[in-house]
Amino acid sequence: MLSVRELTKTFGAPPDRLVAVDRVSLDVNDGEFFTMLGPSGCGKTTTLRMIAGLEQATSGSIMFDGQDYTRVPPQRRNIGMVFQSYALFPHLSVFENVAYGLRPRGVAREEIASRTDEVLRALQLDRYRDRLPATLSGGQQQRVSIARALVYRPSMLLLDEPLANLDAKLRVQMREEIRRIQREFGILSLYVTHDQEEAMAISDRLALFNAGRLVQLGRPRDVYRHPASLFAAEFIGRANLLRAKVLDRAAGAAKVMLPGGGMVAVPRVVALGDAETARVPPDADALLMARPESMKLGPIEGRMPGRILRAQDLGGTNRYIIAAEAALGELTVEAARSAPEYGEGASVGLALNAEECVLFIRPDPR
Repeated sequence: MLSVRELTKTFGAPPDRLVAVDRVSLDVNDGEFFTMLGPSGCGKTTTLRMIAGLEQATSGSIMFDGQDYTRVPPQRRNIGMVFQSYALFPHLSVFENVAYGLRPRGVAREEIASRTDEVLRALQLDRYRDRLPATLSGGQQQRVSIARALVYRPSMLLLDEPLANLDAKLRVQMREEIRRIQREFGILSLYVTHDQEEAMAISDRLALFNAGRLVQLGRPRDVYRHPASLFAAEFIGRANLLRAKVLDRAAGAAKVMLPGGGMVAVPRVVALGDAETARVPPDADALLMARPESMKLGPIEGRMPGRILRAQDLGGTNRYIIAAEAALGELTVEAARSAPEYGEGASVGLALNAEECVLFIRPDPR
């Protein structure tokens, strides 16, 4: 197990001191694929670099398999690292690139050949063993960089935005390949990305970062369905926000009134952070969050009225961008192809699946 406690990294001195990572604590289990997710500059890569030993922690601790790694130099941590840049030697073959790091470690020649061939086969690179990196595709080069990290037989694999240089289609293919490789080797893996779809698709669990802090940790579907903050709701997936007037509140649930939409009973209530309360308009008490798949279109009568601005055919589903008085900004609704279809400019009624909604409310004054 990897155990990080109160990990902090600051740069500079007062009054210009920057807190890049602020008291982050998390545990990662053996064999787990764990993703650190968040916008640029949120502290996820700095956290990964401290775990790798490439940055020294200002305070806090890093324990791995019962050993204190906090001040252990990187070359003694038995960690495999994969970077955004492939950093392959252009004049060396695939075999030599993968084997390169074993020689300074004093591994015997026969063992180098055996281990390198083994990892090339596992990553389906054996047919390219004698080729130079320039003759490979971007995805193949990234697999070579992963093979180079795995040939050490590391106890932990760290991947820092490894797919950032690939096009969209190849990113999807490679993220599935990375997940397959991780499962095959059964190695504890930490993955850094700013792409929420990527994180949702391949992670056992994820940690969402914002402004240097870990703001939510859990399984992807739990973070998506039960965001612990307005930031989490908007960063993970699409979030429709509606003005709401609170009628009654008890035991973590609430009844609210929506403009033109009647009364809704919401089973989950989350207090807004201090910086988020300004998002609630003066004519409302709270914000109701509904995912695109949690809203349905139908006749206007008895429903919240809206008007379709854009209709997008996505193949398996139809996506509608809708203007509604109750909404903060435009709404996004996704409907199955089997549902009735609407054209741009059509007036529609909007219904909510309240069980899947979250109410973000101003905290109680103290």
